[in-house]
Amino acid sequence: MQFCSYIALVSLSLLSSTLLSAMPPEEALKRLVEGNQRYVDGKLIHPNRDEETRSKMAEGQAPYAIILGCSDSRVPPEIIFDQGLGELFIVRVAGNVAGPIELDSIEFSAIHFKSAVILVLGHKNCGAVQAVLQNDTKDIESIAVLIEPAVKAAEKLSREGDLVERAVKMNVEMVTEQLRKNEVLAKRIESKQLQVVGGYYDLESGKVELLEAQ
Repeated sequence: MQFCSYIALVSLSLLSSTLLSAMPPEEALKRLVEGNQRYVDGKLIHPNRDEETRSKMAEGQAPYAIILGCSDSRVPPEIIFDQGLGELFIVRVAGNVAGPIELDSIEFSAIHFKSAVILVLGHKNCGAVQAVLQNDTKDIESIAVLIEPAVKAAEKLSREGDLVERAVKMNVEMVTEQLRKNEVLAKRIESKQLQVVGGYYDLESGKVELLEAQ
């Protein structure tokens, strides 16, 4: 390795060590909840979006949270959680499912950036979930396969209320459990360095409801 390349590598390593904070998962989740409440209340502060932050982020990143969300254009995580540059590592795919590519991205942030929380974020009237419920999945076959178990489970539950909402929340729950059982992530969860939670976003109110197991 050339000397200049070695120096650059050492500098990058030192920078990463400086950027990476040992934020407890509870604090990371609290920041998301508080940011979402600002969004709901119309009191956005648009943090860390200035020129100084942009210059700093060009040198490296240390996102404290990973958001596995739906690609739906109405659910942009940086906006609904009122966060800025370098704070959220976002993985978006229709139906907020976790296939091999999504898992690789999530593991990358959890291991290399020490992200403290993973939020699996479903939302009201999810088109991908509705497509599976209506058996109209010709354009999203690979995604539909991952959503189908949640839809079948939701259909078996003898509960009143919106079947789509129930299926969306069941999908979030199943993906959350999938991530908790992931071998790479489980080590960090066991050591209390990482927490995996589920959420449900209401399109009208803007509120993110944290979900418990159904």
